[in-house]
Amino acid sequence: MEILVRVAQLLLSLSILVLLHEAGHFFFSKLFKIRVEKFYLFFNPWFSLFKFKKGDTEYGVGWLPLGGYVKIAGMIDESMDKEQMKEPVQPWEFRAKPSWQRLLVMIGGVLVNFLLALVIYIAVLYTWGEEYVANKDVTYGIQADSLAQRIGFRNGDKIISLDGKPLENIATLQGDIVLNEVKNVLVERDGKQVNVAISPKFVPEILKAKGMFGPRVKYIVADVADGMPAKAAGVKAGDRFIKADTSTFEYVDEFKSYFAAHKNKKITVAALRGNDTVSFSIVPNSQGLIGTMFTTYEQFKISKIEYGFWESIPAGIDHGIDKAVKYVQQLKLIVKPETKAYESLGGFIAIGKIFPGSWDWGAFWEMTAFLSIILAIMNILPIPALDGGHVMFLLYEMVTRRKPSEKFMEYAQIVGMVILLALLIYANGNDIIKLFR
Repeated sequence: MEILVRVAQLLLSLSILVLLHEAGHFFFSKLFKIRVEKFYLFFNPWFSLFKFKKGDTEYGVGWLPLGGYVKIAGMIDESMDKEQMKEPVQPWEFRAKPSWQRLLVMIGGVLVNFLLALVIYIAVLYTWGEEYVANKDVTYGIQADSLAQRIGFRNGDKIISLDGKPLENIATLQGDIVLNEVKNVLVERDGKQVNVAISPKFVPEILKAKGMFGPRVKYIVADVADGMPAKAAGVKAGDRFIKADTSTFEYVDEFKSYFAAHKNKKITVAALRGNDTVSFSIVPNSQGLIGTMFTTYEQFKISKIEYGFWESIPAGIDHGIDKAVKYVQQLKLIVKPETKAYESLGGFIAIGKIFPGSWDWGAFWEMTAFLSIILAIMNILPIPALDGGHVMFLLYEMVTRRKPSEKFMEYAQIVGMVILLALLIYANGNDIIKLFR
């Protein structure tokens, strides 16, 4: 069921984004009296799911959900309609219009996607506000995974600053380290300030890691899984673990390490249950698990910012710009071979996984806004066959007063389509490989 919900959210989100992206091209084309021959949601090789014609334009829905397109008369695009380009130039064709009009037609889709993202972020902040765990409220410090500990962090460290800049949201710590190329993290450890130097050699591992950091929490049981050792031992929700054999612990990471070190061995766990202390004989399974889920963010103050209508506008714009800047920073990492960020590229499976397994309109619109920014940035890249490729050639024409030949544009379009196809195969191939792993 979760898979179906994710697929439905992905298809709805992509439909909205593609439709409005193509509407941006369509709007400027009509504004400048350029004929649009086709307007399609999704691609339609061989056949269409639905189509009708109104005026000069055929509107339809294709069966291949890899994007959409508008076929604009008088330009070399993915349709590769060479015959039309051999005919005399007509006043209603793209190629007959001045370069500044053609430029607006080509950036129309990107412009709509970026503005759409800002509008969605404004609406999300106005409707749901913003919730996060502030770094200052992480009372017990961080819980650091094995990679974080190899870098130099320790469980219980309290983050003070990243290269001298304070950290506001604990959830952004891992991303900030990579995207901002942080060299030094200042932490408070056992009442003293300690500097953790981030070596560039760890960047490839940080990019692949999931959940390097989290708030350190006490072991308070939230739920007990059926058929697991904790259930058989009599552990109940609300129990707070305080001891394992003769070792006194408080935090989840301490107990998890102890359980992992005592796989398939009987241990005695003491816990507080109300005002009483109870004990359990538990045998962690072969994976070092006992089958408890524990409270996490319930142990912390959740910071919530609520926005009025006028407050949400600048906040939403700032939010969208921040997301765009961080995505550009991610793209910069991909072109640096030493980071191996290209190994993290994902396709439709990876995109689908960013949606929650249950329908949540707040999360849906948040993800749709982010995908809209991704679509805008990816489309403006100077790759032939993308909007950015056409923009690049138009800027060349505007500067040099010379238009690239039709033959050159044909070859450029073919090269661009090959590049895009290769990226599509690589990204989705990565997804498939990760599934098998």
